[in-house]
Amino acid sequence: MRQSTAFQFSDPDEYQAAVRGGSQRLLVTTKGRFEAELTWTELERLKVQRGSANLSRIVHVANDPKRAPILFLSDVNQRSMRHSGLEVAPGELVFYREGSTDRHQTEGPCRWGSISLAPEDLAAAGQAIAGRELTVPKATHVLRPARQSMIRLMTLHEAVGTLAKAAPNALAKPATAKAVEQELIRTMIACLTGHQLADVRWQPQLHIRIIARFEEYMAKRKFKPVYLAEMCSGLGVSERTLRTCCQEHFGVGPVRYLWLRRMHLVRRALELANPASSNVTALATDYGFWELGRFSVEYRALFGESPRDALRRPSEPSVH
Repeated sequence: MRQSTAFQFSDPDEYQAAVRGGSQRLLVTTKGRFEAELTWTELERLKVQRGSANLSRIVHVANDPKRAPILFLSDVNQRSMRHSGLEVAPGELVFYREGSTDRHQTEGPCRWGSISLAPEDLAAAGQAIAGRELTVPKATHVLRPARQSMIRLMTLHEAVGTLAKAAPNALAKPATAKAVEQELIRTMIACLTGHQLADVRWQPQLHIRIIARFEEYMAKRKFKPVYLAEMCSGLGVSERTLRTCCQEHFGVGPVRYLWLRRMHLVRRALELANPASSNVTALATDYGFWELGRFSVEYRALFGESPRDALRRPSEPSVH
């Protein structure tokens, strides 16, 4: 089914829920009003997404195992991102393993693009265009394709995003959709096969496994306070190793990451609560914040408003 849609967001939860091709959990790490855009286009075989957000963030991504996606930064002038411990710069792309689980960490505004095919369509396109089947890699890695191919991919991707916003019905026309899809697939295959002299970087698998255990450990304890020493004991790793892994994948240490996670959870609870029957103290302590004066100061520093103001502020629609 051919379709194309564009969205705008002011709520991180709604933004992460709208991203297709798997599931996302997003954690904003800096103060400011969140603003994001997302366009997605579904063609006969190809799925195309384009997103942007203005604040620094950590994103946990679980990809759909039925798709073979690639990801890249869509603005040549933006900062590099950290992707599961590897630096990804504009002009590079991430080629995912089947059903991969990864973490992105960005500083400041970030614009990104993704394209995916079913694995069997990727293999067939590789055979038809490059003369050999392309298979989904056993481990996610970062490629630097030939410059001309990568520029062409970014240009085409931007044009599709522009159509999705300005003239979404155009991509519903069979002739237009076929032309767009054929050119995007050809360029995608060129990027994946034309990097013989490029730098290919693989993710450090040991650190990926440690981070996966770290996230499982947090999920089991949900909102309970967690201390670094007991966490390291439970994971069977040293404090130094865990700090290194968290810095690689999240850009912050484990204690800071856990604190940010709880702050965003309590913010969401405050925004959704009924001020007539809820209070800041009860909600803050539910999420492990018992030094209430300190909590209020840190909440304001992170979100630009007091917890009491967040509780009283009416919810606003943010998807357009």
